[in-house]
Amino acid sequence: MDTSLRLGMYAEYERMAEDVRAMKKRLAEIRATAESDDGLISITIGGTGEVHDLWLDPRIYRTPDSVALARAIVETFHRAVVLANEEGVAIAADHLPPDATAETTDLRLDPFLHELDRQVAGDAR
Repeated sequence: MDTSLRLGMYAEYERMAEDVRAMKKRLAEIRATAESDDGLISITIGGTGEVHDLWLDPRIYRTPDSVALARAIVETFHRAVVLANEEGVAIAADHLPPDATAETTDLRLDPFLHELDRQVAGDAR
């Protein structure tokens, strides 16, 4: 393999790796907060879905319905996930197809796979 070709491939790899590291850092900084319809539950999650904060208003104890409480917590968590995914897709937009959405994108792998597809197709920047 030609030395200049190897150097070019290495430089492209370094650029891609730096882009991925920067994107990973920005995704780790995401904090998305959602609130339940009644305002009694608030959940904040990070960019990879980890829970950072769960707030329960003491008024939740007025109605002792653990099933309804669990359902409301899960629904609120899913709202926060949607918000975090939307923010993550915005961060990764340069590494995704133009039609990528939060609903259709797995931020753990899609940006990397899209970039590899682009490289294989010879669509280097």
